[in-house]
Amino acid sequence: MRIGLLTEGGHPCAAGDTGAWWQRLVRGLAPHDFDLYAVGGPLPTAPLPPNTRPVPATGQGALPAGPPERAGRRAYGRRDRRRFAEGFHALATGLAAEGAPADDPAACDAPAQAFAAGLGALADLARESGGLPGALRSDDAVRLLEAACRAPGARRAAAAAGLRDHLAFADHLERALRPLSLGWYDETALGAADLCHATAGGPVALPGLLAKRFFGTPLLVTEYGVGLRSHYLDAGTGDHSTALRTLLAALHGRLAGETYRQAALLTPGNAHARRWQERLGADRDRVRTVHPGMPAERFAEVGEDEGSGEPGTLVWIGRVEPAKDLVALLHAFAELRARRPDTRLRIVSVPAEAGEAEPGPDHCAYLAQCAALAAQLFPDEAAGAHAVGENPVSFEELGGPEAPTLEDVYGSAAVVVLSSTVEGFPASLVEAMFCARATVSTDVGAVVEIIGGTGLVVPPRNPRALADACLALLRDPERRHRLGAAARARALELFTVDQNLAAFRGIYLELLSHAPVRHRAGSDVPFAHPAEAHLPGSWAPKAVPASTGAPDA
Repeated sequence: MRIGLLTEGGHPCAAGDTGAWWQRLVRGLAPHDFDLYAVGGPLPTAPLPPNTRPVPATGQGALPAGPPERAGRRAYGRRDRRRFAEGFHALATGLAAEGAPADDPAACDAPAQAFAAGLGALADLARESGGLPGALRSDDAVRLLEAACRAPGARRAAAAAGLRDHLAFADHLERALRPLSLGWYDETALGAADLCHATAGGPVALPGLLAKRFFGTPLLVTEYGVGLRSHYLDAGTGDHSTALRTLLAALHGRLAGETYRQAALLTPGNAHARRWQERLGADRDRVRTVHPGMPAERFAEVGEDEGSGEPGTLVWIGRVEPAKDLVALLHAFAELRARRPDTRLRIVSVPAEAGEAEPGPDHCAYLAQCAALAAQLFPDEAAGAHAVGENPVSFEELGGPEAPTLEDVYGSAAVVVLSSTVEGFPASLVEAMFCARATVSTDVGAVVEIIGGTGLVVPPRNPRALADACLALLRDPERRHRLGAAARARALELFTVDQNLAAFRGIYLELLSHAPVRHRAGSDVPFAHPAEAHLPGSWAPKAVPASTGAPDA
């Protein structure tokens, strides 16, 4: 079958998630063909698997920084201006309307329904007449937005928006809805896909909503991190007014909710993402958790070597940033070392992956702060008066002389520690489990779901609890090895690439088997071509000649 893969700039996974999982997906499902749509950024420059075809969103192969030239400058006639005003009024009303009490479900759904109706009307207009980017930036759009914000029942914060807020929001809205104005409406693009697979909700899934509206193509949404939550936590909106932040949050919330309601199936990567989806209107019957698949082969030698590991070594590995709470980890280690002086802490930072932003000034400042705290808490210790002192805390970088590979880092650990205050699906925890290492983690994100009883979990921002848990494992090697073996068995069962591929292989066939087949003549005939017809090989038993009789059982 042909899959329309909708990604964020060619890299569908957010920073800190499980790497380029989509590349493993398309390589593992080689019998299928994938059309790669980059929504919000350029197509990937790295070589793609043979079964993957990049589909440019414009002539240059990516969404432009400004509105598309032809579509942006085209002026509407009287009829199209009226259609735009009706559609935009409904969309703006759905964004600005105050939420109703939870005991009135019909009233709660009214703003979402208005937003969905307006979005559909604008999509129809863009398909038939174009010109949507220019209309979204027009004076008419600003006036309609202002009227919706000041109408009875509007959010109090939205009602306080001024002209500057309306202009800034109109600019953001045009960029978010730009996929509606691109050339994805014919049967050689979205119309050729049997299934659309979006790697996030919200703006990334907009082409999938179009494909469902215009062609009846089923939409699958996979989220290993929650894009809406990332928007809420985005520090880049800190200089915006309260009114603008309210409108932006409403836009992303409505887009995500509409995506979840329209998707044929949602596959969150963990229960944390699943709760967000259900809270925003996803039907529980259409939500199925599919854990991300990670390569386990590279850690096989470490995991099978029960004698590896330095008895007094703790290892932390990840991106150095405030959310990882290395300050609490250092204070916990200070308390631990007071009770067991022979312990050592290795803090190993991981460089940015392809497609991720390089570390900025904040990263360097936080790393310097942690190094200064370590020097203050642990003055260099020397064995004698004529020996050179050594600090029990080392700051290393993956790929350096002391930490050349992940396998070497995990292989040196007696216990792997995760001290974060905010997490999604921590890949380092799964890697430690592949290596059969006992872990001590803070109870954030999907940690409990990953660990499942094979490690110790403590509250975040609690150095004493973190120190107590580490000390308990360091003092009990038998328990440490037992937990490590259980962790490896759990990781091999739930978090491998093979289980991820098997899950999506079955989901693709399931969704296609329920989708009507589109004929150029116009009528839909369900099951005219079963899902098996899209895969090579024979799915029917070979006929047995009558003279030979039936084969032996």
